[in-house]
Amino acid sequence: MPKPKRTKKAVAADAAPARTYAPLDDDAIARIEGEAEDVGVGERRDRAGLKAAPTTTAAGRAPQGGAAPTEAAQPSMAEIFGPGGLLEKCHGGYEFRRSQQEMAEIVEAALLEKKHALVEAGTGTGKTLGYLIPAIRSGRRIVISTATKSLQEQLYTKDVPFLQRHFAPNIKVAVMKGRNNFVCRAKVHHLAEESHAFLRGMDELDWFTQIRDWEKLTETGDRAELNFLPDDNELWPRLDARRETCTGSKCPEFNQCFLTKMHQRAREADIIIVNHHLFFADLALKQDDFGSILPECGAVVFDEAHEIEDVASDYFGRRVSNYRFEELARDTENVLRIAHLSSPPLLKRCAQLKERSRSFFDAFPAKDGRFAFDANERASFLERNREAYDDLVQAAKRLETELSALPGKPDEVINLARRAFELRGELVFLLEQTEKNNVYWYERRNKGVFITATPIDVSAILREQLFAQFDTAVLTSATLAVGGRFDYVKQRLGIDAARERVLAHEFDFGTQAMLYIPKELPDVRDPGFVAAAAEEIARLLEITRGRAFCLFTSYNQMKEIHERVKKMVRFPIYLQGTAPRSALLDRFKNTPGSVLFATASFWQGVDVPGEQLSCVIIDRLPFAVPSDPIVAARVKALTDDGHNAFAEYQVPEAVLALKQGFGRLIRSRTDRGVLSILDNRIQRKQYGRIFVESLPEYKITQDISEVKRFMQHL
Repeated sequence: MPKPKRTKKAVAADAAPARTYAPLDDDAIARIEGEAEDVGVGERRDRAGLKAAPTTTAAGRAPQGGAAPTEAAQPSMAEIFGPGGLLEKCHGGYEFRRSQQEMAEIVEAALLEKKHALVEAGTGTGKTLGYLIPAIRSGRRIVISTATKSLQEQLYTKDVPFLQRHFAPNIKVAVMKGRNNFVCRAKVHHLAEESHAFLRGMDELDWFTQIRDWEKLTETGDRAELNFLPDDNELWPRLDARRETCTGSKCPEFNQCFLTKMHQRAREADIIIVNHHLFFADLALKQDDFGSILPECGAVVFDEAHEIEDVASDYFGRRVSNYRFEELARDTENVLRIAHLSSPPLLKRCAQLKERSRSFFDAFPAKDGRFAFDANERASFLERNREAYDDLVQAAKRLETELSALPGKPDEVINLARRAFELRGELVFLLEQTEKNNVYWYERRNKGVFITATPIDVSAILREQLFAQFDTAVLTSATLAVGGRFDYVKQRLGIDAARERVLAHEFDFGTQAMLYIPKELPDVRDPGFVAAAAEEIARLLEITRGRAFCLFTSYNQMKEIHERVKKMVRFPIYLQGTAPRSALLDRFKNTPGSVLFATASFWQGVDVPGEQLSCVIIDRLPFAVPSDPIVAARVKALTDDGHNAFAEYQVPEAVLALKQGFGRLIRSRTDRGVLSILDNRIQRKQYGRIFVESLPEYKITQDISEVKRFMQHL
């Protein structure tokens, strides 16, 4: 069942010669479906008469009733960002950064000329203002996409209010998040009416009481406001606004729904802040002609753009799991009970679905990890487990048929029948299809089994669905270039032409950081490496007085070296996996001299400024595990095409990962510390030169006594 191609639609986001702005009043906005018809993307209603053309405000916005000025009336980016410029005048702590001004000029030119741009901007550049101010001045509706919700919050609660105070008081900005971030009012009301019958234990009773009171007062319905609710609770998934249980405009709560209000704000916004997951979920829906989540626009800025390929691969792929079948059965039982449609035959169908799902997914090997599941392996699996597979397919089909046959059924039941149909189709696709551009694999993680088809190459999809649909896409990150060039990221993402710039670093890495590469350690593949690495780490920790991240490419090697090191040093040592990620970071930040042993998830998005983090040690060059199904499939595809997969894929990926890992250390002009890579291939092998050339100009040494002298001056 190949996915249908999206019908091309013209993007008319920038047709209007003048933009208008007005404070958002939810009560005065018509219902979302009416807005879609009344307000075109390129034809915005003038509610307040404030034109986008700049004249008197710092960013160049016109006052009410002002006429469009000439180009000369607009301050240049140098007059905004430069010494003595507008930013310095309205921000007491502002420091001029040449790279920030240069970035703003690149973004402004890309938006004006309707071209794409690639900008590598290191920590300390001030990227957010570097793209927000040109975005606001452009007068265009623009999507800002970030890798994390925390950066979304920073933009919305810190950067945007600053710009509204000093540059663009009438700019309208909306934050959009995925559906499961919002509470469903209908579900809260249903559960309250059921007298809490479905709550499990006193904790859930207490949480629900607080959520019920909060739902009456909150303006956003965003789960982020609930600081009392644990991340791993089982109550929120039964109350959130996920698509599978939503009846849309037919819901009695539709007009007051938090999602409706979010979409209304987005339709009226000039800047829409999303994360990469929501952006690519929207792009995948558009590819299938299943509608859209985001309003149409012609320009997008990707911050932390190095994550685009992985996120896009997830959303243009397919996945089923035992959890999805269990959730379908559970949701069906709950909806039938609330709608007073429960019957022994239907409840039996739900029980059968759960039982058949358990039998099928239990047939997968018990070992945790990601494993290839190619056509031959799937055929062999089906040969051994044909009965369990057929039973599960039939159980989903019987549930779908009997739900569809219910007379006078509400929309919630229609939704359940649709889910059963879609889930059955996804399972059949994943077990029986052989699309050449997909790699098929499965993962067992704790109690979950996930069967997945991932595109081997997303470049063609992104070329057509993203870079051909948006006339301007700006990609920025601290880690985009390899050896000072963007060839790798352009090839992986399908970018044919773009403005390109690697901005100069704002930090003096030559004096702030030292890179230590031990020369006496054995090769990382040598059996004696673990013991020698543990001793080297212990020596470094004594010199740096703890205060270190020890980052590993292998979970098993991390645990083995941790066991050795903890017997050699007196510092508090925290180990990934012994507590939630956020808790470990808090303990590290608040415990003097502490050390954190961690793997890939701590290589990026972690910010520990100041002396508390004075050393980052990486065990080996971070090449992706060659046996990983996606990596293996991409290597094979490149090799079959006559390419050198090691040089063109594996080395560049590892270079970008190393830049991310080392980027944890120097986060401000006052930070100083030691970086160490225990893998001497970076100096012995020819490809090691590419790693060194891609890093900032650290002072490099192989002499541990130099490390000691460097640290004595901190």
